[in-house]
Amino acid sequence: MPHAFSDLSAFRRDPLRFFLSRGNGSAERLERLRLGFTPLYLVVDPSLVKPLLKAPPAEIDKGRLIHKLRQIVGKSSLTISGEEHARRRRAIHGQMAKGVASTYVGEISALYRRTFTGLLREGAFDAHKVTAPLALRVVCTVLFGQGVLGPVEEGTLIRAVHLVEDDLADGMFQLVPSPRAVWRKRRNLAKAKSMMAGVVDRARRRASPGSLVHQLHQLGLSESDLRDEVLMLILAGHHTTGTASAWVFWHLAADPALAARIASEAAGLTDAGGELDPSRLASASLSLGFTREILRLYPSAYWFSREAMADTELGGTRLKKGTSLLVSPWHMHRDPRHWPEPERFDAERSHATPAYMPFGVGPRACVGIGLAMLEIQILVLELAAAFDIRAETSAPSLTPKASVTLIPPSLSVRLAVRTIARRNEPPAFPPLDRRCEQAA
Repeated sequence: MPHAFSDLSAFRRDPLRFFLSRGNGSAERLERLRLGFTPLYLVVDPSLVKPLLKAPPAEIDKGRLIHKLRQIVGKSSLTISGEEHARRRRAIHGQMAKGVASTYVGEISALYRRTFTGLLREGAFDAHKVTAPLALRVVCTVLFGQGVLGPVEEGTLIRAVHLVEDDLADGMFQLVPSPRAVWRKRRNLAKAKSMMAGVVDRARRRASPGSLVHQLHQLGLSESDLRDEVLMLILAGHHTTGTASAWVFWHLAADPALAARIASEAAGLTDAGGELDPSRLASASLSLGFTREILRLYPSAYWFSREAMADTELGGTRLKKGTSLLVSPWHMHRDPRHWPEPERFDAERSHATPAYMPFGVGPRACVGIGLAMLEIQILVLELAAAFDIRAETSAPSLTPKASVTLIPPSLSVRLAVRTIARRNEPPAFPPLDRRCEQAA
């Protein structure tokens, strides 16, 4: 006989398997979950996600599960609603919209090339330990301007994130934690916030006039709110893109023929100097499809939630005030009712379906979608064009870890300079030594 906590053990043991089993195995549009006394449903029907996110805040809004993130990012646009949320979102979107984000193509490419050149000398390396700092540098460039943060400050931010991410994920559905665990989490959280705040405050003072932090400053936010907003953007911008990008190395290594085709596509996207032309990226269907497939199989935000703020109805189910609703892109992206062979990586499959939602859907989708897609697509093109990649991690161990985001396992790979292919074909990009000179 089910009881109020009958699903809790399975969820805590393996949340990813739990979402798949309950979502894929359900014939309901909303599947009841029993993780506590409060009513909770998993959204199974993807057509319900957009109306869920577009519902008036008086009916359905961000609730207590999202508000737990305030422990770290305070009352930022991630955790607030209403007109203040819309006001901040407009400012952020103006800086991160696709057209604006494309102005960073040259800087992102140069950053990747310098990094890859160093990796050639290192031998095997863990892909995530490379992509996380890269994503952090990109988001900090947008936030503060180029070169504002140094390597020590970047390392401080990454250590702060690692200090709290598991504790925060563990507390989302925790019932009664032990006093020792509560003390440890509070200590870690205080230390992490102090580390992050110190770096952010120094970076703000050195920020360039055209940076996003200046746009936010124009909103008249309090010092506390501005700090929370910047911390949220750093955490969300680098952690999500950094974790998804690690899988790019693995899947390019797994399919050399596909990597060669992307290298050929890259050749048609460059200008006379061998630099990526931002105006051509939107037509690069293969690298875009590769990027979308990475985000389908490994959506960094593998679940998000809303809460009924009043008695309401969704998909024919009556919801009492206080009912929580979970949406799991991890489940939606692997449901065989929406995807043929959902576990197979296919860069040429269609992603034009309501079941595809790595950034949410509709007007409430992640404000950084343009920048995140751009970062990953450039990574795909730069890697495929210049390098052969060999994976040294076995496939059976490739299971991400469910934390605040999906953390990839250790993906050990090795780079070698791509050899020029058959029929005396020209290189897709300039020779590596010239590209590194251009990047310097």
